[in-house]
Amino acid sequence: MQSKKIRVLIAKPGLDGHDRGAKVVAQGLRDAGMEVIYLGLRLTPEQIAEAAIQEDADVVGLSCLSGAHLTLFPRTIKLVKEKTDKDILFIGGGIIPERDVARLKEAGVDQTFGPGTPLPEISKFIVAKAGSKK
Repeated sequence: MQSKKIRVLIAKPGLDGHDRGAKVVAQGLRDAGMEVIYLGLRLTPEQIAEAAIQEDADVVGLSCLSGAHLTLFPRTIKLVKEKTDKDILFIGGGIIPERDVARLKEAGVDQTFGPGTPLPEISKFIVAKAGSKK
């Protein structure tokens, strides 16, 4: 049995103003027993990285629908890794074209989840990957 809840930080980098999916994922992960911190909309990679460190996040979930994921996700991951040696799991969601997935993985995104991904699939991935690091 896991002694400490997995801490998941969910954020919307950039100018994307649609957060329904991110909120649904945040609620679903909370219902699955994780501690979820939802930062909200229109954040900079710097703000997200700082919050990930302050909140001692085990997982950082980034959501983007605007098409800026190839810029915003790698920048956020780079900033987090510059600030901590902690092995943080990074997941991405939103509208991510299949052709961009490999580039995101190279930048440090452990997994991407598109619209309609069942919540149990996301939580099982997080528990399998982040839960084993605890």
